[in-house]
Amino acid sequence: MISYEYPLSERIRTLLRLEDLFRKITHFGGSEAPLDHHVALLTIFEILEVASRADLKVDLVQELERQRQILVSFRNNPEISEEALAGALYEIERASTALLSMAGKIGQYLRENEWLMGIRSRAAIPGGVCQFDLPSYHFWLNREADERRRDLDGWIQPMTPIRDGIEIVMRLLRSSGRPEAQRARSGTYQLTMAGRTAQMLRVRIPRSEAVVPEISANKYALNIRFMLPETIARPRVAERDIPFELTFCSL
Repeated sequence: MISYEYPLSERIRTLLRLEDLFRKITHFGGSEAPLDHHVALLTIFEILEVASRADLKVDLVQELERQRQILVSFRNNPEISEEALAGALYEIERASTALLSMAGKIGQYLRENEWLMGIRSRAAIPGGVCQFDLPSYHFWLNREADERRRDLDGWIQPMTPIRDGIEIVMRLLRSSGRPEAQRARSGTYQLTMAGRTAQMLRVRIPRSEAVVPEISANKYALNIRFMLPETIARPRVAERDIPFELTFCSL
């Protein structure tokens, strides 16, 4: 199965983007190749841009506190493992404490690094980070992999409370829904929301179907068109019935 997630609010859209960027940092930063570390640094700049929303940290702290209160209400419930509950509460409280300890604007220490901001500025220009444009950066890329990785870790580490908070919130959001088997007739699926509330949709499709969902949704209706994954011609609706799983996720 291939999963496709569609945010229904700007807040969840931002969290999904940051989650994806932090995963890329982990992947490329863990490599030893200079070009992978180049991609990792550009990804840090993307995180800086997306995380610049002033209320991101507040949103995460408030959501974690809301989930903590929900979990506290499950104490002394014989159907809930006290050990698992205590572990979940500890994880949330630790993440909240780390977020609250972050002083100032997210990533401000990066903005104050003139060398990094010089690279960020040149990276916005197509082909702008050639060795003749940024010889000091070319030197950095030719340092030992461990030294580059140590620098990357130092630049991303102060933002790990954001990463950890997002990880908890998105895990809880994904586990909140129950998948339902659906079928798109002639490649199209429509549903009236009828008061149904959700913050994210998840569509799972068997790999063998070889289609891509094109999703549009608002508080009144959900529309999904299953398109053939053309890479040359204009995408076309798959004019056949498509089985899929649909999950409404909401905290």
